[in-house]
Amino acid sequence: MKVFINKIIPERGYRMLEEAGIAYTVWKEKPILDRGQAIQFCKGHDAFLSAGQAGLDADFFEQCKHLKVVALHSVGFDGVDIEAATARGIPVGNTPNVLNKATAETALLLMLTVARRALYHHKRIKKGEWGIAKPTEGLGFDLAGKTLGIVGLGRIGAELAAICTRSWGMKILYHNRSSNKRAEEAYGATKVSFDKLLEQSDVVSVHTALTEETRGMFGMDQFKKMKSSAIFINTARGGVHQEEELIAALDQKIIWGAGIDVTNPEPMAANNPLLDMDNAVVFPHIGSATKETRDEMTRCAVENIIAGLKGKEIPYPVNPEVYSD
Repeated sequence: MKVFINKIIPERGYRMLEEAGIAYTVWKEKPILDRGQAIQFCKGHDAFLSAGQAGLDADFFEQCKHLKVVALHSVGFDGVDIEAATARGIPVGNTPNVLNKATAETALLLMLTVARRALYHHKRIKKGEWGIAKPTEGLGFDLAGKTLGIVGLGRIGAELAAICTRSWGMKILYHNRSSNKRAEEAYGATKVSFDKLLEQSDVVSVHTALTEETRGMFGMDQFKKMKSSAIFINTARGGVHQEEELIAALDQKIIWGAGIDVTNPEPMAANNPLLDMDNAVVFPHIGSATKETRDEMTRCAVENIIAGLKGKEIPYPVNPEVYSD
């Protein structure tokens, strides 16, 4: 049994595979293969450990229908045709729950960086504009006591709520399809309509999956409903906000600032206007980029590979229905 791995992963993963007696091939030459190359490699292997591989569509699963398992080195799976995989009996696994804290910390870092205008001031130093401090210029604002609106109060959103309530006494509003009673009891979170969340929040942080319902849900109409002093944060998926309209909202001072760890497309073009705006902060999708989190993601992905190749149910399935009779 052999697994193809399309990027270099932490050493822990290779050790796990070796201990399980599973051979592996690792692509090390580029950041990522194109779709056609990935298919050719997969045809010579029994499983695929995919770190951000594009093009896992119905045609991919048709050409690679021999695969016994596909393990994603991510929690998100919006780029995978799960229905097509299931139709061909291929279990697809992800890495749930292991990046909750790291992603919440990234959202917090964006909130702080934007609220205190940290990147703007860093740029001032580089341009030799430190000068003499002036009491009314270049001011940010405190997060303490402010209202945080969380769109998608799941595990990551709850981690952020925990930090913000305990550290700064922030009030938590949230918008979900269902109620999160645990967060309501633990953090005093209040479930509100989407419009009410936009109108009342000082910071709006997105933690929802990318679906047909959430795709493009933040555009100019939504930014206009936010406070002109509000911050927009997105560490979920770039497709949730409409980037051109976010740029316009920032440029026209419709909202005060924005911090995003996700863009559409990724990677972002080097000449994107957001990168030069004083009220915007952009990270290159670093939500899970800690050693501890990547090690745990690797553990989950390799456990899925080992189970799938041994003919067992994988521990972290995206499509558990593949095992239904």
